Amino acid sequence: MNTKTDPEGYQVAAVEAWMSDNIPELVAPFEWTRLEGGHSNLTYMLKDQLGKQAVIRRPPQGELLPKAHDMSREWALISALNPTTVPVPAAYGFCENPDVTGAWFYVMGAIDGKPLYTDDDTNRLVPENEREALCHSFIDVLADLHSLDPDEIGLGDLGKKENYVGRQLKTWYRSWTSSIEHAQYDDPRAHDLQQFFIDNMPDQGMARVVHGDYGFHNCLIGADCRVAAVVDWEISTLGDPLADLAYALNQFPDANDAVPQTAEAPTSPAGFMPRMALAERYAERTGRDISGLNFYLGYNRWKTAAILHGVYARYMAGQKSAEGVDLDRLRSRIDVALILAQQEVDRI
Repeated sequence: MNTKTDPEGYQVAAVEAWMSDNIPELVAPFEWTRLEGGHSNLTYMLKDQLGKQAVIRRPPQGELLPKAHDMSREWALISALNPTTVPVPAAYGFCENPDVTGAWFYVMGAIDGKPLYTDDDTNRLVPENEREALCHSFIDVLADLHSLDPDEIGLGDLGKKENYVGRQLKTWYRSWTSSIEHAQYDDPRAHDLQQFFIDNMPDQGMARVVHGDYGFHNCLIGADCRVAAVVDWEISTLGDPLADLAYALNQFPDANDAVPQTAEAPTSPAGFMPRMALAERYAERTGRDISGLNFYLGYNRWKTAAILHGVYARYMAGQKSAEGVDLDRLRSRIDVALILAQQEVDRI
């Protein structure tokens, strides 16, 4: 894409003028290429006059929910994490003047790596004999993130430090109950599980930065089959690191699960480490007690069910186009998440 036609959401001349004034590492004008993914944020690869690449990112156009697509949060995270061992793109510049292009945006370094969304991505990008090493890299990066003191790296005000799981339970239970009418679907297990988690909530311990959506879909995997960078920090906050760990672990296989992993999952091909082996590696690296991990694994399954239930309700209410969407499969995924949540509760 050239600069004669403005990419969606960007006034190229104004943006490039701002970058020339604020980002000496890059030389305008740029070649603009749209990048897919990234939670619908308008994300483009930039190539400058010297061949150097960077990435620019802004929210989608139109009216947004108050906390959605928070560019300042993402910028704060990558800026604070750059000097640490947690791999993130270089932080080049952040513009909070909406007059430039109608919204806040930021520019970060380009990373030579690709996310894994499906089993096809894994089979294409990560040979089987490299998958265990990739697992080590994946869990070590999360352990390093959770070993950082938010106050020491300037992120002490990123969010509330107390009662992370309690607040999440309240939020997602409210989502479940408010979606029942539109979904035309309720399940007593959702209510029973929510009450169980409230009644049996463990002490959180010291708050850490939690990514909130840590998985191979938000990691860029380099040519060496290691995590080259973690991206999409927009829902990151302060909270319970074990909740963040459990969310990541639930994406890995476990032969004892009541419902097997879907074949399309990026961790379904042979060679990936089982869930608890990764948990043990995390514990060794952080020194954190994981004896109560089943609570967090179950809570995350329940949360997934609530999220899917809300999505299903929006389709059923006609708030989102259901064209090409298998609604029966989506509903079955809610059931599977509840089954797996109950499985973890039964293991406690």
